[in-house]
Amino acid sequence: MIARSYLFVPGDRPERFGKALATQAHRVVIDLEDAVSIDAKAQARAQLAEWSQSQLSDEIRERVVIRVNAYGTPWHEEDVSMVRAAKVRAVMAAKAEDAAQLADIAARCAEGVELIALVESVAGVVRMREIAQCERVSRLAFGSFDFGVDAGIDGTGRELDHVRSQFVIESRFAGLPPPIDGVTLATGDIDAITADVLDARRFGFGGKLCIHPKQVDAVNDGFAPSAAEREWAARVLAALEANPRGAISVDGKLVDKPIVDRARRILAA
Repeated sequence: MIARSYLFVPGDRPERFGKALATQAHRVVIDLEDAVSIDAKAQARAQLAEWSQSQLSDEIRERVVIRVNAYGTPWHEEDVSMVRAAKVRAVMAAKAEDAAQLADIAARCAEGVELIALVESVAGVVRMREIAQCERVSRLAFGSFDFGVDAGIDGTGRELDHVRSQFVIESRFAGLPPPIDGVTLATGDIDAITADVLDARRFGFGGKLCIHPKQVDAVNDGFAPSAAEREWAARVLAALEANPRGAISVDGKLVDKPIVDRARRILAA
C-alpha cells in the first residue's frame, strides 16, 4: 500500500517519537529542519542518533523518515552522516531544488535509502521534472506554505491549483507514486483537513503531510477508496469478466479501458 499519512514530530523531542509511532500514521517524519531552532539542531541530531541506536527496531525503521536540513546549510552534512549511521529507509530532502544535489545526498546515504523530495520553492517547481526523475527519489511532496511565501502567493487553496497539477503530472511522468500534499495548519479542525484531503485527492495526490496526530485518521480515510467506489469497481470488473470481448456498460455508462484501469487501481488500493 502507498503511504498516505506522513506525521511530523520535532527532532529535539525524543519523548514524542514513540507517541507518534503509536498512531496510525503510515510514516513518521522526525524533523531536524523547521521544527528545530538553530541553537538546538546539534543536540537534536545527537538525541536522534542515540534513539536510533537504542530503540529503532527493524519493524519501526520501515515507518521512519528523517527530514534533514536543506542542502548547503551548516547542518546538512552532519545530518546526512547521522542518517547513514541510523540506517533508516527514507530521507526527506528539504528545499529540494536541484537534481544534482539530490543525487549527492543519495550517494552519501546508505544503499537503498529512498529520498522524498520536498519541493517548496519556485526554483524547485521549475525544475520538478529533473527532480522527479532523479535516481533514488521515490516520491514528491509539496511544501505548499513555503512555496506560497517564496512565490508571493497569498493562500494555499485555489491559488495553487496549477502547481498541484504539476506535481501530479510530473510524478506520473516519472513513474512515481501520487505525490504528497502539504500541511493543513488547522490542527483541531477535522472538517478543514477532510475538505483539504478531498481536494488533494481529486487533483491526483495520494497522501498528505500531517502536523498533529488528530489529522492522521482523516488523512488515511480520505485517501482510501470509499465503500461506494470499491463496490462500483467490483461491478465493473465483474461485468468485464462476464463479457470479456464485447462492449459492456455499468450504471448505464459505457466501460472502456481507462474505466477498467481506474476500477483496478481502486481495488488495488
